[in-house]
Amino acid sequence: MNLRSAARGFLFFLLSVPVLQGKDEWTVTYSSSNVCALRGATVDINCTYEYPDNVQYRPDTVTTQWFTKASNYQPVDLEHDTDYTGRVESSCGEVNCTGARCHGTCTLRIRDLRQSDSDVYKFRFTTNQPGGEYTGDPGVKLSVTDPDLQVKVSFPYPTSPTKAKLECHSMCGLAGDPRYIWFRNGQNVLQGMNYWIYIQSGYSYSCAVEGYEHQHSPLVYAPKTPSVTVSPSGEIEEGSSVTLSCSSDANPAATYTWFKVNRDGSSRYMNQGQQLIFRRILSSDSGRYRYGPKHVYINSSPSGEIEEGSSVTLSCSSDANPAAEYTWFKNNQSLLWEPNQPHTFPSIRPEDRGTYRCHAGNQYGHLSSNSIFMDVQYAPRTPSVTVSPSGEIEEGSSVTLSCSSDANPAANYTWFKNNQPLPWGPSQPHTFPSVRPEDRGTYRCHAENKYGQLSSNLLFINVQCELNIGLIC
Repeated sequence: MNLRSAARGFLFFLLSVPVLQGKDEWTVTYSSSNVCALRGATVDINCTYEYPDNVQYRPDTVTTQWFTKASNYQPVDLEHDTDYTGRVESSCGEVNCTGARCHGTCTLRIRDLRQSDSDVYKFRFTTNQPGGEYTGDPGVKLSVTDPDLQVKVSFPYPTSPTKAKLECHSMCGLAGDPRYIWFRNGQNVLQGMNYWIYIQSGYSYSCAVEGYEHQHSPLVYAPKTPSVTVSPSGEIEEGSSVTLSCSSDANPAATYTWFKVNRDGSSRYMNQGQQLIFRRILSSDSGRYRYGPKHVYINSSPSGEIEEGSSVTLSCSSDANPAAEYTWFKNNQSLLWEPNQPHTFPSIRPEDRGTYRCHAGNQYGHLSSNSIFMDVQYAPRTPSVTVSPSGEIEEGSSVTLSCSSDANPAANYTWFKNNQPLPWGPSQPHTFPSVRPEDRGTYRCHAENKYGQLSSNLLFINVQCELNIGLIC
């Protein structure tokens, strides 16, 4: 049996943390003392065992078994345990004796794991020597659980404060290499343990283990619009205690920074934390307080379908005080556009097609916008016609004519022979299963979409006839 195959698409292997059990020259080494696996999955528990090399301990007389419980003080082999019927298999390699020791390996595989399989598993081997039995204690503790996932968020690049790394982690430390799936606003977007994103308002992220897509991790998302409260409210008397509180729905939890606006328009850092407390407030504490950008949006004018050659303007807006400066990105690559915006394409081209977003920032924070896809549409370019096989074409052979044209949206094709339209469907290529002499002629194709049409150059097909006595092609 191939021990790398697995039920439900993945297999859990134990961590390589040697645990030596035994005394004197008898030992059992488990690859791990603890393992956590998902309900319904498959798990392998591995071990090696050793005993002294002696003529009375012949390799062909060694028997092995895995067990979790005993009956009448004798271990119950899992392969004979009714709780595991059809779900377990023990696979052991040959015993090798070198020097003064013999050693072997053994693997226990359990399929379709159940919650009740959570237990301590032990390996036992027996030789033909009276009393030549040994059990590896304390065994391997197996925990069978449902996915319990969390998303870890980190910001590895200080110069890119909105570029975040998301990592999917199981709270019980799943063994092996389970496959993770990422979701953005509930839609499957990626596979892998890590997911790199630019923080954008309005987006939430979660992960799941493949095969357990209905059990997502808790959502992570950027801070939503914060709210500020003053306690006590109403008129505030000088010398009293006043508390400003800021709150925002965010996961992971948001951090808060307070600033006060000076008379010259500059800002002064006050405090970090969810609350700003004045023990004895003074009249000089009167003023305005500022915050970083929030609600960053990108817009295209015109929106919808964009035709090649038209004028298009991208604009970015955000609620920020002081006003934000903007950085633009296309397909996640920064653009050398001026920080003031909007940006206008006087005559847009097909190569301007792509996904755009903007990044708003001031001295109090940074935030990225939503993304929009700008699809530049255009009429067909000059079509090209090819024939396969090329060169001389023999009567009765299979011949295919193909037409291609760069167009957006994709073009429909019409075929002509000797300038007469052919009743072929708009799809192409077209194949002659057995070309005939009457197929000889000059062919061209015509590409068309709603923005325009264009014909290809001419292609001449010369069918070489089979010459038969008394017949002329």
